[in-house]
Amino acid sequence: MTVVASLPLAPGALPLLGHAVPLVRRPLDFVSSLPAHGGLVRIRMGTRSVVMVCDPQLTRQVLLNDSVFDKGGPLFERGREVAGNSLLSCPHDMHRRQRRLCQPAFHTDRFPGYNVAFADLAENLAKSWQDRQIVDVTEALTRLTAEVAVETMFARSLPASIASQILDDFIILSEGIFRRAVTPSTLNRLPVPANRRYRRALTRLKSTVFEIIAARRSATTDHGDLLSSLANAVDPDSKGGRYSLSDEELVDQVIIFLYAGSDTTAAAVAWALHLLAQRTDLDILLYEEARKALRDTPLVLVDPNSLEMANRVLAESLRMYPPAWLTTRTVASDTELGGVVLPAGTIVGYSPYLVHRLPDLYKEPDTFDPDRWLSPPADRSAYIPFGAGARKCIGDRFGMAQAALILTAIISRWRLIPAGGRPVRAAAKVTLMPKGLHMRVLARERPY
Repeated sequence: MTVVASLPLAPGALPLLGHAVPLVRRPLDFVSSLPAHGGLVRIRMGTRSVVMVCDPQLTRQVLLNDSVFDKGGPLFERGREVAGNSLLSCPHDMHRRQRRLCQPAFHTDRFPGYNVAFADLAENLAKSWQDRQIVDVTEALTRLTAEVAVETMFARSLPASIASQILDDFIILSEGIFRRAVTPSTLNRLPVPANRRYRRALTRLKSTVFEIIAARRSATTDHGDLLSSLANAVDPDSKGGRYSLSDEELVDQVIIFLYAGSDTTAAAVAWALHLLAQRTDLDILLYEEARKALRDTPLVLVDPNSLEMANRVLAESLRMYPPAWLTTRTVASDTELGGVVLPAGTIVGYSPYLVHRLPDLYKEPDTFDPDRWLSPPADRSAYIPFGAGARKCIGDRFGMAQAALILTAIISRWRLIPAGGRPVRAAAKVTLMPKGLHMRVLARERPY
């Protein structure tokens, strides 16, 4: 058996900062370089050592054994600053109860109501653009999906000023979480403008959500939104007689669902539009599907599952640029992984981006090919944009439905072509976002 200290350390670590510089400046190049050093490799996030899992089968082992490889490590510690012990970030012993209480919010019978918000807001965005306008696609989609997240969470019960404030706070927090995770905690405590802005946004957001929940608790109406479902959920088998979510738990769930429901979907659609701009043939096929779907049916009544081409494009986008591109776990009890002894407390990391680009799993992994999803891979360890096992994302179908309708709303009206002078690159955040994605929108009557 091998011990952790004998595992190779990835080159480029700096005193105090560890691998923060390559993780922030060239994150995808950095994680892609790790398999050359072995199936298990050490990196440093700040001063903390992380065992990166570069083998897909070992990665699946980590994902399926969540009682041993529990949610934890720098990324989840920073996430808990924002969303406490929510469904996404809570430890193993809290997860089953929370999952059962949150599951009704994502039951299929609630999706028609959610689809209304998806479609209405997506069409509003698409209609707001002008022919030949240059659009910052990432910014536009981040704002759109945040608006969708707020509306599906609270219906239309919030004043516009409060909804706008929530959106602004989320943008600040999403920018700061990853930076705070890969840098030493001492730097995060310095009274610099970025840290002050982050703390103000976090304090204000939690206070706002508490007030909204208090107001909603005093009413009995089911608004058909996520908050109504979460507030009214009852699990008679809950441990300790805690049959429903407390106000504190509701705040955590609301915040994490707002965050996860916005950034991840924005990233998936933004990367899809970037990739489609390089494949005119696929853009035409997707446009034809959109035109056919909308010929006699408004977008609000279109079944997202019927948008076969859009869903394949999104599946391939999620393979090439998975939003949750890097994450961490903490070993709850002494264990062994790939012949290496991992003591309790060891931080383990894995990267869906790395797994999705392995040539042994995907033919020509750097090629955008939605047709590969005509026959999904038999090896389930090969595709993990939503995780796997008991901790697989509860909102995967919610996110895919939203993304398919947004993509259809845009493609049905516009052809998007690159407009920026600089190459698009991946921004180092908790969610893998394209930075510098400026595109010119051309009305569809223009010829190819």
